[in-house]
Amino acid sequence: MTTAAPSLFPVPESRAGTGTGRRAVARPRWELPSLAALLIATGVLLLWDLGSSGYANSFYSAAVQAGSESWKAFFFGSSDAGNSITVDKPPAALWPMMLSVRLFGLGAWQILVPQALMGIATTGVLYAAVRRQFGPGAALLSGAAFALTPVAALMFRFNNPDALLTLLLTVTVYCVLRALDGARTKWLVWAGVAVGLAFLTKTLQAFVILPPLALLYAVCAPTGLRRRLGQLLLAGLAMVVAGGWWVAIVELWPASSRPYIGGSQNNSFLELTLGYNGLGRINGNETGSVGGGGRGGGGGGGWGETGIDRLFSGNIGGQIAWLLPAALVLLVAGLVITWRARRATDSLDGMARAAFLAWGGSLLITAVVFSYMQGIFHEYYTVALAPFVAAVIGMGVAVLWEERGAAAAAITLSGTLALTAVWSFVLLGRATGYLPWLRWAVLVGGLLAAAALPFAARAGRRMLRATAALGVAAALAGPFAYCLTTVSTAHTGSIVTAGPAVAGGRGGPGGMTGGPGGFGGPGEMLPGGPGGPGGAQQGGGGMPGAGQQGGTPPQGAAPQGQGVPGGAVAGRGGERFGGGQGGPGGLLNGARVSAEAKRALTIDADDYTWAAAAIGSQNAASYQLASGAPVMPIGGFNGSDPSPTLEQFQTYVRDGKIHWFIGLGGTTGGAEGGMPGGGGRGGPGGGAGTAIETWVKATFKATTVGGATFYDLTAPTT
Repeated sequence: MTTAAPSLFPVPESRAGTGTGRRAVARPRWELPSLAALLIATGVLLLWDLGSSGYANSFYSAAVQAGSESWKAFFFGSSDAGNSITVDKPPAALWPMMLSVRLFGLGAWQILVPQALMGIATTGVLYAAVRRQFGPGAALLSGAAFALTPVAALMFRFNNPDALLTLLLTVTVYCVLRALDGARTKWLVWAGVAVGLAFLTKTLQAFVILPPLALLYAVCAPTGLRRRLGQLLLAGLAMVVAGGWWVAIVELWPASSRPYIGGSQNNSFLELTLGYNGLGRINGNETGSVGGGGRGGGGGGGWGETGIDRLFSGNIGGQIAWLLPAALVLLVAGLVITWRARRATDSLDGMARAAFLAWGGSLLITAVVFSYMQGIFHEYYTVALAPFVAAVIGMGVAVLWEERGAAAAAITLSGTLALTAVWSFVLLGRATGYLPWLRWAVLVGGLLAAAALPFAARAGRRMLRATAALGVAAALAGPFAYCLTTVSTAHTGSIVTAGPAVAGGRGGPGGMTGGPGGFGGPGEMLPGGPGGPGGAQQGGGGMPGAGQQGGTPPQGAAPQGQGVPGGAVAGRGGERFGGGQGGPGGLLNGARVSAEAKRALTIDADDYTWAAAAIGSQNAASYQLASGAPVMPIGGFNGSDPSPTLEQFQTYVRDGKIHWFIGLGGTTGGAEGGMPGGGGRGGPGGGAGTAIETWVKATFKATTVGGATFYDLTAPTT
């Protein structure tokens, strides 16, 4: 590549005499202060007002609370310290949060700070990976692009497994690139370990990027074919050991003495992995799921239409797609420029080409899977794309900048900037009334920088740098605004999105919108339906509690106060609609726990294995987090898991292991498919919840406690 001096993107030079393509880069004086500023700014963004989201996703927070009290719950990832059922994922993502709570006590910060630290670590790993082949300027641009991806600002402040998964996927690509640079077995084995740990975080999603990475190493590593294949086998073995030890223990452990595997229908983690969390996500055949996918005319059914435009459409575009068109253009340009080398690590261009293939291959295969998967799909899944997009942006800009003396490179760089400005203008316009001045400033600034870029070098160094700075600012201003909106908004529940509400979101089931006076309230929505201007997205229209909530009590306090029956409690700006304290929750968010209910649960709680039982994990989680006592979630997350059966529940009651049953009351907003919140119908996978609730109502007397219906299981009516 030709190098123009002075350069904003200093490119590493080959270390003389090594013959390996390894790089020795003299650090410019500005690099370490700039890196420190990047990491500090990322930390501030992710830690700002972190406690406002309370327990965030109470489904996982309850498991964290349980694991902080019971080592058995810690190991299995149980929803409750009584170990009745696990969450519907393996427990690796829970372990850092559980350890934090064990050390520092239960609270929002203790749960969420480990997630924020993972975001900072991902930025650092991405920086290190890009810098090795493209220098500190490209690495800083990649790190900034990643940190300012709205869905990343959301998920590294939330307690879903996606934060750890994204970190581990980034580490995997980094290790593969280190292995390619000299065919070093150690780094390839570490890549296998990272994938194994990613499997223990979110099962088969960890394997999505394996095909392009394995093929890249098999074809391009600078060693003999036999050694390459042997190294890949060793990496595969490391992956199996790192991810399989826990699976083996769970499958060999007697089912009678471990918790039920949540999300499965046969109490099997392998079934969960291959079905509900595996192939079912691709083809939509997810036994025990709700909403479903792959049934609609558009190919996506209840989880939004599938297709190549999925990641650009509706609300999903504002999560991840700001720089996605630019990344695709820069990926092609980078491969064209670096395709001169015969092997991946024979030269600077060879390792640069390998980097484009690794990051670009991971980007493309993940994007295709997300675009066409017919099972459960939420907008926040796209955080897995964020490091891949950011890496390609930094690398692509660097190689085009170094080649800008050539007309084709200059035109491509200028055109990519213009495309990004126009696309940002479109995305900002989807949120009605959201910073209208910004979209015009981005458009005008971006187009001016794009037009001036091919000629700026002739005007001198200052003009060139000013033009480049204007272009970068225009490209990142839109996602930066979305990030600020995200971190200034509390997020709770099971479906969360970054930025303001937009019309036309297709990420979730139904697309139902609450209207004035209805369950949703003005401006509230499920993914897939329109929302009000500038408001946070909420769960309305029959799915209680979906989406984001404003005004969540700090430091993990369980949601309390006023709200409509069924858990549709969150409104724009933290308003709550309807009346009455207490009451049941739903599939996507927890119940509102009154002070009276909390006191009732804590009375003689140590005398019982479970202080109470409630249908659905979100309902049970709210009561467990409020009281600190184990609460059995009947039916697991969807209410569809056959755990416990009626006979098992009756045995627990006879043995005096459960004090209270918390009823849904039958007024919970009519969720589709028998979801929790629909009168305890037990979900689509079976009627265990219905049978248990019917037996309890016929056998025990109902008592109203703080607006909720409690049944004392120690005092039968006959």
